Amino acid sequence: MTHPLDAERLAELRDTLPVPDYPRSPERTGIVHFGVGGFHRAHQAMYLDQLMSRGEALDWGICGVGALPGDRAMAEALRAQDYLYTLVLKHPDGRLEPRVIGSIMDYLFAPDDPEAVVARMVDERTRIVSLTVTEGGYHLHPVTGEFDARDPAIQEDLVPGARPNTVFGMITEALARRRAAGQTPFTVLSCDNIQGNGDVARRMLTAFASARDAELGDWVAAEVSFPNCMVDRITPVTADTDRQTLADRFGIRDRWPVVCEPFTQWVLEDHFTAGRPPFENVGVQLVGDVTPYELMKLRLLNAGHQVMCYLGYLAGYRYAHEAAADPAFVALLDGYWEHEGVPTLAPVPGVDLAEYCRTLIERFANPAVADTLARLCFGSSDRIPKFLVPVLRAQLANGGEFRRSVLTVASWARYAEGVDEAGQPIDVQDQLRDQLMAAAAEQGVDGLDFVANRDLFGDLVDNPGFVTEYQRALRSLHEQGAAATVAAWTASP
Repeated sequence: MTHPLDAERLAELRDTLPVPDYPRSPERTGIVHFGVGGFHRAHQAMYLDQLMSRGEALDWGICGVGALPGDRAMAEALRAQDYLYTLVLKHPDGRLEPRVIGSIMDYLFAPDDPEAVVARMVDERTRIVSLTVTEGGYHLHPVTGEFDARDPAIQEDLVPGARPNTVFGMITEALARRRAAGQTPFTVLSCDNIQGNGDVARRMLTAFASARDAELGDWVAAEVSFPNCMVDRITPVTADTDRQTLADRFGIRDRWPVVCEPFTQWVLEDHFTAGRPPFENVGVQLVGDVTPYELMKLRLLNAGHQVMCYLGYLAGYRYAHEAAADPAFVALLDGYWEHEGVPTLAPVPGVDLAEYCRTLIERFANPAVADTLARLCFGSSDRIPKFLVPVLRAQLANGGEFRRSVLTVASWARYAEGVDEAGQPIDVQDQLRDQLMAAAAEQGVDGLDFVANRDLFGDLVDNPGFVTEYQRALRSLHEQGAAATVAAWTASP
């Protein structure tokens, strides 16, 4: 027998799996969060649920906000379930560990009523406004790194007296009202996978506020905290099979459960203007500087995904665990980490980097998570320049090894041609899709058209060592194929 998930049925589920036993209501929210997707529900909301289950942070519930029209589906799913959802940990041995999460206590759909969102942030009970809006949500210019105000929605929000509709517009309006009322500003906490995410949020939001009102911009820069943090948990897209398994094995009909790996990490700078939950009580690392941890993740985990995903897809694999079970791919990853990624890092306090890399292989190889290579290949123009190009630059400058990093770039170029080795089309998903595919189509067997894009690769195309290795890798991918190329790159010194 299955039960739809809602507050009335929690008692019926209590003997089957952990459920919230703490008080829940919109009046108990202290955090407004923009971008309630799978990752937020597997990460920040999970940590808060753990705290609340200990009887702590009971006035730090989350009010989720959907700012985009496409968020309506999440709004409807959560409202139908009293904002409850099931988080399912997928262990490598196939064991499932479900838990009903109750830390989201309200949800506002901004396109229907942006004023309600602003009012919730003005409410003094709101002490943190957090974000998982992807890099595109910060309006960061890809070349200058400054605020890009060309978005028509941003321009509309900057019109004097306009009703705000963008995330920045709503946050800035709320801060302006709190300033006018003499209230303490809330902390803005970015939880996006962006290097220096708090610093980026500060620059972009301050620029928006300054464009609206110079004095307001100065106040935001001086008074609002923007802590940096590093977040980590592999969270694949929820599939219909996940919903069905939850119903069949645990008797729960959940419209939008979340599945993820058991591993989780959150490293957070302890810099908040209006207090925070005691995150350290549930394993969050509170630090003065998140940079070493952030670079560790970007250059080892995130870059490791890139080392594996294009080559794996071209070799015929479709899931991360398939590629991570191939000894040649494991050797390629191990070589990248030991000889290219780790040498670019400073010591990371409290972390054994060799052990961290061994953990990464175990995480990639988890078949239960079923993380698709297509997901890892998505949005490469946002990933490669941030995860891998800095490693390449450092190794070229220091005289270190770099051939595996170059092979990764070449495999992206080969993938962007849009046809796999069996002649089947590849659905290249990237904001620069047309530009990337056009360059890949022109490169031939060993051309440089793809890496001539200075917005993505800077001056790497002017480096003879890079060019020689890139042409060798691209030629091998065309003439020998991905699997043979990986084998050759791991066999050669």
